[in-house]
Amino acid sequence: MTFAHPWLLLLLALVPLMIVWYVLRYKRIKAPIHIPDIKMFGDGGHTIRHTLYHARFALRCIAVTLLVVALARPQSKLSREEMEIEGIDIVLTIDVSGSMKGEDFKPNRLEAAKDVALKFIDGRKSDRIALVEFAGEAFTQTPLTIDHNILERQLSAMRTGLLEDGTAIGDGLATAVNRIKDSKAVSKVIILLTDGVNNHGSIDPETAAELTGDYGIRLYTIGVGSRGEVLYHDEYGRPFYAQADLDEPLLTRMAESTVGGHYYRATDKNSLKEIFDQIDKAEKTRIDVTQYQQTKEEFKIFLLLALLALALEMLLRGFES
Repeated sequence: MTFAHPWLLLLLALVPLMIVWYVLRYKRIKAPIHIPDIKMFGDGGHTIRHTLYHARFALRCIAVTLLVVALARPQSKLSREEMEIEGIDIVLTIDVSGSMKGEDFKPNRLEAAKDVALKFIDGRKSDRIALVEFAGEAFTQTPLTIDHNILERQLSAMRTGLLEDGTAIGDGLATAVNRIKDSKAVSKVIILLTDGVNNHGSIDPETAAELTGDYGIRLYTIGVGSRGEVLYHDEYGRPFYAQADLDEPLLTRMAESTVGGHYYRATDKNSLKEIFDQIDKAEKTRIDVTQYQQTKEEFKIFLLLALLALALEMLLRGFES
């Protein structure tokens, strides 16, 4: 609640002055009379007329208070905002092949990638994001959506072993392109994360990258994994080591075939987080906010109540007479 003329509220100071004046005047008019014994009068000093006299003054004070508030013009304000978003559509394309269980990232490559990706999603409140996973084949886990709660649940549930094993980078990228190519967003981005060499699928990765560029989609490729031998555990929990195998030249060519694309190498979880932070800063959404405010006058109810109080005072005056 606000007031169009708040300075008029200073007139409320008249009410306590009225009360002081009333009390002093009443004492002067009703000066005490000393009587040896007042029992003979019973409770005659507190008649209905006496009560009505004070009630009339109380109603007058209430009326003055309400009239002052009405004169100050109380108002309520209804506000709304319209947001014009130049949105960014993003497809996270993540390798879920068996090699993503490598423990050079803690607890392993896939879990580290999921954790970092979840934080990335959480910071992109205004963007539509899709999720594609690939191994020996590719699959759309979640289409483009602004409902990040669903997206985060699907990402958290992602694991290896559900798709045919292998690394079909071309198929993974082509699936991502198919999900975003018809988007009307100002900026379209694919982030492709893998730790291997393309060895499955029917689509050549560089052909898929050229298709990405043709649709005006920017491609960021991320190669994960340390150099040298990597610790794994088999299905029985027995440890073994395997040589890291990552085709960095291919991932570099793929990214650079799109306008503004870039290849990153992550050798641990911290460097992976830094890469996602860099992409996050490079891909910012612009939001224009227009605020509308509607003012509603509320003085009528106070004026009506004031008139009602004055009417009651006049009615009581009639009873008193």
